[in-house]
Amino acid sequence: MAGQFERHPFLLPVQDVAKALEVDLDRGLSSAQVTQLQAKYPPNELDVGGAIPWYKIFLKQLFNAMILVLFFAMALSFAVRDWVEGSVLLAVIILNVSIGFYQEYGAEKKMDALRALSAPSAMVLRNGRTEVIPNAEVVPGDVIILKMGDTVPADLRLFEAMNLAADEQSLTGESVAAEKIVEHLENEELGIGDRINIAYGTTTVRKGRGRGVVISTGMQTEVGKIAASTTRKHPKPGRSMNYKKYGGRQVAVGLTKRIYDFVGKFLGLTEGTPLQRKLSGLAYILFACALLLAVIVFAVSKFVVPPEVVIYAISTGIAIIPESLVAVLTITMVVAVTVMRKANVVVRDLSALEALGGVTNICSDKTGTLTQGAMIVRKVWIPSKLIYTVKDSKHPSDPTEGTVTVSEADDQVQEPEKRDFDQERSAAVLKFDVPDEKLNPPKPQKDDGKEATMTPELQAFLLSAALCNLATVRHDREAGPDQPEWKVTGEPTEIALQVFAYRFQRGKRVMEAEGWKQVAEFPFDSSIKRMSVVYNGPDIDHSVIFTKGAVERVLDLCSTVGIGSAQEPMTDEYKERILKQMNTFASHGQRVLAIATRQWQGRYENKTAPASSESDDALRQRVETDLTLLGLAGIYDPPRKETTPAIAECSSAGIKVHMLTGDHPATAEAIAKEVGIIPRNLGILGQDVANAIVQKASDFDKLTDEEIDALPELPLVLARCAPDTKTRMIEALRRRSAFMAMTGDGVNDAPSLSRADVGIAMGSGSDVAKSAAKIVLTDDKFNSIVAAIREGRRMFDNIQKFILHLLTSNVGEVILLICGLGFQDESGISVFPISPLEILWINMLTSSFPAFGLGRERASRDVMRKPPHDSKRGVFTNQIIIDMLVYGLLMGILSLMTFVIIIYGVNDGQLGRDCNSHFTDQCEAVFRARATVFAEITWLILISAWEFKDMRRSMFRLNPDNHSKFAFFQDLYENKFLFWAVVIGAVSVFPVVYIPVVNTSVFKHKGISWEWSLAVAATIIFVAGMELWKLTKRHFRLLEDAAVVRGAFSQGSEEHGRKFPHTMSFSSLKSWRSIGRRDTGETRASTREKKDTSAV
Repeated sequence: MAGQFERHPFLLPVQDVAKALEVDLDRGLSSAQVTQLQAKYPPNELDVGGAIPWYKIFLKQLFNAMILVLFFAMALSFAVRDWVEGSVLLAVIILNVSIGFYQEYGAEKKMDALRALSAPSAMVLRNGRTEVIPNAEVVPGDVIILKMGDTVPADLRLFEAMNLAADEQSLTGESVAAEKIVEHLENEELGIGDRINIAYGTTTVRKGRGRGVVISTGMQTEVGKIAASTTRKHPKPGRSMNYKKYGGRQVAVGLTKRIYDFVGKFLGLTEGTPLQRKLSGLAYILFACALLLAVIVFAVSKFVVPPEVVIYAISTGIAIIPESLVAVLTITMVVAVTVMRKANVVVRDLSALEALGGVTNICSDKTGTLTQGAMIVRKVWIPSKLIYTVKDSKHPSDPTEGTVTVSEADDQVQEPEKRDFDQERSAAVLKFDVPDEKLNPPKPQKDDGKEATMTPELQAFLLSAALCNLATVRHDREAGPDQPEWKVTGEPTEIALQVFAYRFQRGKRVMEAEGWKQVAEFPFDSSIKRMSVVYNGPDIDHSVIFTKGAVERVLDLCSTVGIGSAQEPMTDEYKERILKQMNTFASHGQRVLAIATRQWQGRYENKTAPASSESDDALRQRVETDLTLLGLAGIYDPPRKETTPAIAECSSAGIKVHMLTGDHPATAEAIAKEVGIIPRNLGILGQDVANAIVQKASDFDKLTDEEIDALPELPLVLARCAPDTKTRMIEALRRRSAFMAMTGDGVNDAPSLSRADVGIAMGSGSDVAKSAAKIVLTDDKFNSIVAAIREGRRMFDNIQKFILHLLTSNVGEVILLICGLGFQDESGISVFPISPLEILWINMLTSSFPAFGLGRERASRDVMRKPPHDSKRGVFTNQIIIDMLVYGLLMGILSLMTFVIIIYGVNDGQLGRDCNSHFTDQCEAVFRARATVFAEITWLILISAWEFKDMRRSMFRLNPDNHSKFAFFQDLYENKFLFWAVVIGAVSVFPVVYIPVVNTSVFKHKGISWEWSLAVAATIIFVAGMELWKLTKRHFRLLEDAAVVRGAFSQGSEEHGRKFPHTMSFSSLKSWRSIGRRDTGETRASTREKKDTSAV
């Protein structure tokens, strides 16, 4: 913090702060002072990491585990002077590194563009003149002028505040704007949210105006401190070498663990996403296998190692390495990134994409993520026992959308349902085959109401709500196609009231146009939680006072309720009824405000208000007394319409959604029930689980890690969350072996975004949050998170498919080459059944393009009907490993039998001499056999790509819903890239086999004739074998995916989640229809779902 402050500036009078900063508050800094301060302090910018240097991206690609293995094979090839093979391997390395570098560097550049979308500016007072400068040029001591809508450029100590309120939700999580004062505070232990004489950098001015002096800039601001915490490295436990604290043994233990971390990080075995670690492990396992195969080759030659034997050993090593895997994986991820960008999801880190498929828990913020982040008046209660309800409004700022209905209020305000434990425990037993409509017959409903019309009571309510209001609502008829027609400014709750008034054409502008003129204002005061205005009206000889505020505070000032003949005195009984009505609104997640009015005796004159603050308080007390209550307004932040279906989809996919919010516990619980995160009736859960799933952060923070781990279920709703609470929640999930995604948009979310396995920031959020996250949502919608997870699972499934495709061919080639060690020519040298360059051609070209095609496969029908993949097993599930061995063994045996038939069945075992290096007449049979094996393996690999479109279903019936006569061809042609990759690859065999010189000198084979029949027959047998294995898996239910474990309730379900409105529209009918399809359409996966009633 700048300056030599004795205490924190919020504890000091403004004069002391100005003295410490050496600034004149009336003139601001001089030019000379600015120059000195700019040399002393860094620019007013947040150091959030910025772009990754290009050379780090290049080195990351170069030292990839698979690339290191290829480097070793290349060096060995050049060592034995096999220049052709070495050059090809060098080309493979360059291709892989280039593709990975180009794609990741491009992705980082796109994120740089996203970070540079806005460059805010500040209005400062310097040399006695105001000027607008970039935020980066603000220095400590600058006097900043603030007005409504401004972004605060740095941390300010305010010395002027006229009705000033700032939205600090991104910093503190509090959705209500913070009212600001200028007096110094006394309590040194106040948190940043309670230091109301400080305006914090990156927050937004919601209303009013003010001035302040900069006390800290850049990374020294409160936002900067949070940003620094996101980049701070957290040491792993047990790595300390402090022998004084832990003893002498700890030095050796700590050093060993540090060496392990360094080696593991370099080899990619201990850092990165699960898939990255698994592929690194695979590379080294394959490398070890290659060395073992080389030893076998050398042992067969009795460790006499001429160059020919080394070349054979290299061939077996090349055969077991999927050279194109890195390139295929990178391109598949880039394609997925492109798809997701079109779906409003920007992926900052390619590795985060595959991690989405393993997400088991989502820790989500509420405001702006699960909800729209905009207030709307949902209910209005008028003392004449009428309730007005806003329905079908999708855009809170548009007063023309939706309808307002009116109905009579029930004299008996709804009480919370009492728990019937006997009913709860017996319901699960009785509810088996009884239809739900008979088990729970619908209760008779009251009339939902008719369309609202203007009444004197409603008119009085609207007049007060519109005029006691600082928000503006404006209709822009010339708005662009992507711009809203209705433009609003101000504090969200005031906007909501203003929009409601505009629904009846009674907005503030309309009223003032009719002659209402404001003569005084008593701004909102957080200590009394209300505001009042005084207006002179048309055709009346007295002024009118309009008041709004917290219900309890306004009720204490009211002596009557209602207007006209329906007016009644405010009795204790009536007050109790009003408070019950308030609780009813609050239980539905609504923030409740009271609206009141009174007539002033005669005309109110400004000179009536003395200058002193004491007289101001006395005058306010005189104005805000003997009020008449006009009604209650229930205002809430509506959930996004797509939130509940998205949460339901998460539940069906075995993903739990947790709400971590800074809002009030009652509001958080109500919204959680509405969107389906928790059941409406917690009685369906055990008492211990019901108590655990909804908690206040203060209660959660008091628990030790051991107590948190002992909870039957981690909280699904955490209210009043601080940044530390969110990180503790993430660590608690990690201790339960969860793989979590954290969503958020504010600065206060940044630490948890960086600590989570997958951090997902909102595009409208702070730069700090975006930089801490791996994924950014440009539309801020929760269903985009689910779409990202669905895309991550699709990509993960496709990675499994092309890895199986590539490794199957490797297994087949290795089996062929190892068995080929027994084919020794006259000089005792083993003869290649397939040459090294044929292997490289197959692995790099023949296999690569079908693998790319498999990476573009659409998501399977049940991709969100199975649990997240096991991060410990990764892509190498039991099914993948066994399928790889079965199909690879079948491929190896068929190709080996083809070679044997040609050499021993037709040519009497003639293997020639030196047929590994050049062609002679003695090598005719060997070269023809190689050509046949090459063509056969190529076709087997290509046809297997079609088979791998589905791991279990027959290639001839991939889509059970397609009953066309040409279903087989339609299903194959659905993925056009894969279809043509297979077709063109199959045709490309012929020129490779027949082109003169190239065939005999490079590929070590020659043209064939009748041998084509062997390749065709082997292909047919291979397809039959694959289909038989798939049939066996289906019939005996072998190697099935694990079932989704359901708890006592399903998040987002219709029964326990949001209750749909009683008034049905075409859009709601479509929603019901789509939910029905989702809940019943996937019979194959849903029949496997297990019920576990012991936990959520």
